[in-house]
Amino acid sequence: MAVGNYKCPPLAPVAGIRLGTTSAGIKTPGRQDVVVIELDQRSHTAAVFTRNAFCAAPVQIARSHLAASEPRYLLVNTGNANAGTGEQGLADAQACVDQLASLVGVNSQQVLPFSTGVIGEPLPVSTIVDALPTAIDGLDENGWLAAAGGILTTDTRAKGASRTVPLDGAEAVITGIAKGSGMIRPDMATMLAYVATDAAIEPVLLQDMLNRAVEASFHRITVDGDTSTNDACVLVATGCGDCRPVTSVDTEQRGLFYQALESLMVELAQEIVRDAEGASKMVEICVEGGRDQRETLDVAFTVGHSPLVKTALFASDPNWGRLLAAVGRAGLNKMDVELVSIHIGDLLVAEKGARAASYQENLVAEEMAKEEVTIRIGLGRGDASSSIWTSDLSYDYVRINAEYRT
Repeated sequence: MAVGNYKCPPLAPVAGIRLGTTSAGIKTPGRQDVVVIELDQRSHTAAVFTRNAFCAAPVQIARSHLAASEPRYLLVNTGNANAGTGEQGLADAQACVDQLASLVGVNSQQVLPFSTGVIGEPLPVSTIVDALPTAIDGLDENGWLAAAGGILTTDTRAKGASRTVPLDGAEAVITGIAKGSGMIRPDMATMLAYVATDAAIEPVLLQDMLNRAVEASFHRITVDGDTSTNDACVLVATGCGDCRPVTSVDTEQRGLFYQALESLMVELAQEIVRDAEGASKMVEICVEGGRDQRETLDVAFTVGHSPLVKTALFASDPNWGRLLAAVGRAGLNKMDVELVSIHIGDLLVAEKGARAASYQENLVAEEMAKEEVTIRIGLGRGDASSSIWTSDLSYDYVRINAEYRT
């Protein structure tokens, strides 16, 4: 189950990027589950990783390699997270990296590994290694859609987006793919995302743009409040396009590029929520009138993480009291409940600490029955505002996660 009839759009090739996808049968025979991404030698790469203290072996190696060298290859496997596997997990991830490096003729530190899937199981090294030649042989600049399918786990559909940015008489291309549908929470989420552009961007600026775009996108989604061991988001600038370099000095060029990048990453983040495990609704929670952004996010995520709110959303039950209770326990200092208002869609449901005089349950129920629902919360404390995206909590979410290893 997923929200809407989304189909991954055509994905524009990015000069300097080739992708190869194949099946190693890691968890499911015949399923595409190994992806190799080749980066032009002129490329600069930025990344952000999970903040979970039990970060997986590939995350540890990828961080180390990225700090030591500019990557030339990314290696992704699904079906096995290689997390909670101790020293053997590190050795197994390194063995896969070493084999890919040997096959393509680069230093091992120029390969970044990524894994997603079941936690606590040994990585099937020989299975992955045996599949590498096929993935390498299939490297293609038009391999984005196949790769978008090859990185999925419990997702029901591939997720990708492209943008073109007019820069000084030429166009820069940005294309990205992402996976994720459960164990989704800020501090990344159980997700992998790979975004690339043919623009030339200096490393410090590239990392700064990625940090800001992640904060506005993947750090604004939650499905179940769980932060994964394996999350990563990578941004590559190949410098192989026709436009002149994007620099920190040229604020106009930088601004145009960043707007397109953030737009693309917000689109990917929202599609993760629409494809959340068992989801029947996509919910935007907008919190306005805060003293600062931190407290608006605290309120939004308290509401978005509430199982009682999420199950009411699944039932299309306008149980506004659950929303009021969640706002009240968000931890705001000296919150005046008389100033709080709650809207579902355009309908005012609560104000001054009680049900709104204009409240009509049948109309609110109709609003909550929509596939996409907006909850707007006014705090009446200041000018700060924030929005996040979440899903409802359904029977299917429980079934999917109860049966995940069977």
